Amino acid sequence: MQIRIAKIDDTEVVVQILRTSRLEYLPFAKPAHSLDGDRRWVREKLIPAGGVVIAQIDGKDIGVLATSVSEGIGWIDQLYLVPGHISQGIGSQLLSHALCFLPRPIRLWTFQDNNRAIRFYEHHGFKAIERTNGENNEEKCPDILYEYR
Repeated sequence: MQIRIAKIDDTEVVVQILRTSRLEYLPFAKPAHSLDGDRRWVREKLIPAGGVVIAQIDGKDIGVLATSVSEGIGWIDQLYLVPGHISQGIGSQLLSHALCFLPRPIRLWTFQDNNRAIRFYEHHGFKAIERTNGENNEEKCPDILYEYR
């Protein structure tokens, strides 16, 4: 697997990976934005903020990782794989990439109904530190704040 830094020209690739993965694996979380709204957000906010990388195998884009740092806390903002590429170690490699450079603690949010993500992050040492009813996320789905120290 190779990891490359996402550029503005990768907007469509990033949007497609995020949307197809969410539609496949998070059917309970209705998209908060239109396709054009997602494109605008990725092009104008996500990629320009830095911290977005794309995972490739044999030149094919198969995963997206977006990270950030806020007030000394490392954040995993997005970690999504193209359907059909989970359970192959790709997500673990992307997570390891983030763990190499983000400051501790590292936090992330996931939905309470996303059992696959919960198992994945707990397997990698993340601990739940807060649960909410989802009133503060765009999808209005109950979520969990995880932390890695």
